[in-house]
Amino acid sequence: MYETVQFIHSYWAYLVLFMLLIASFNGIIGFAANKEYSATNFRIALFTLIVSHIQLLIGIVLYLTPGNLSRFDGGMSEVMKSATLRLYLVEHPLMMILAIVLITLGYSKHKKKLTSRPKFKMLAIFYGLAFVVVLTRIPWSAWF
Repeated sequence: MYETVQFIHSYWAYLVLFMLLIASFNGIIGFAANKEYSATNFRIALFTLIVSHIQLLIGIVLYLTPGNLSRFDGGMSEVMKSATLRLYLVEHPLMMILAIVLITLGYSKHKKKLTSRPKFKMLAIFYGLAFVVVLTRIPWSAWF
């Protein structure tokens, strides 16, 4: 089961990255070009929110599988001494949760704005920050 969930989590991440990239650029371009906020822009923001939350749920299932939890057998001090274990068990989960919080905040704040420019600004800031956070803590060695 662990391998299946890990496979899904790894490949769903590509969709999350792609959608975050699209949503971030959509926000930046919409803000810079002073475009009118449309239903398409709303759908991009919403789909990004949905796929990122699904990724979080898959990640939580992956994190709580017995195969992953057995990595804690040496205790937290052993985890913190190992760069690889620290990345997978501490840094990656915490930073991805932070990214999901940023995405959720950005989506929530943009809905409260009444005009197009502030909507795009909220999406550009929060989705852009989330994109950077995700890029910093992806275990790149596992991807390539």
